[in-house]
Amino acid sequence: MMTTKNALIRGFLIATAAAGMFLGAPDFARAEMVNCVQFVKKVSAVSLRGNAYEWWDAASGTYARGHRPQSGAVMVFSKSHHLPFGHVALVQNQVDDRTVLIDHANWSRIGGHKGHVERSVRVVDVSQNNDWSQVRVWYAGLADVGNTIYNLRGFVYPNSPPAHVGKPIYLHAR
Repeated sequence: MMTTKNALIRGFLIATAAAGMFLGAPDFARAEMVNCVQFVKKVSAVSLRGNAYEWWDAASGTYARGHRPQSGAVMVFSKSHHLPFGHVALVQNQVDDRTVLIDHANWSRIGGHKGHVERSVRVVDVSQNNDWSQVRVWYAGLADVGNTIYNLRGFVYPNSPPAHVGKPIYLHAR
């Protein structure tokens, strides 16, 4: 049964998705509720275990790692006060030397809740040496790149291209 609160949240999500499509903001068209690790495991060609911050060390010897973004790579955020379990995201494509678009989950609060998948999210390298060691990430609540600077461990490169490229992704059983 749909309550008034659920109807309001659903209406907000639909309005946000429509605004995102028309204004070029990240795509919230699907309202999956998932954490970043679950999402990246589902959509990337990188399959690792553990909390997000552990993926950098876990990739050693299995996947190539580096400090330059590339399409299909997993961006691994360091553990911090703001990110006690770290964070992982899938690099969609590189826009310029200091900007990439990522797909990730469980970042912005949308409709008062985290756990949403966001697509085509802008991430900006703000490191002094242009080495992708520090970034700022687009946040839905601000409708812009946030002020918080996050440390990156680096990028884990897949051994093969992601299987989902160009295909819709469904995280829930139908």
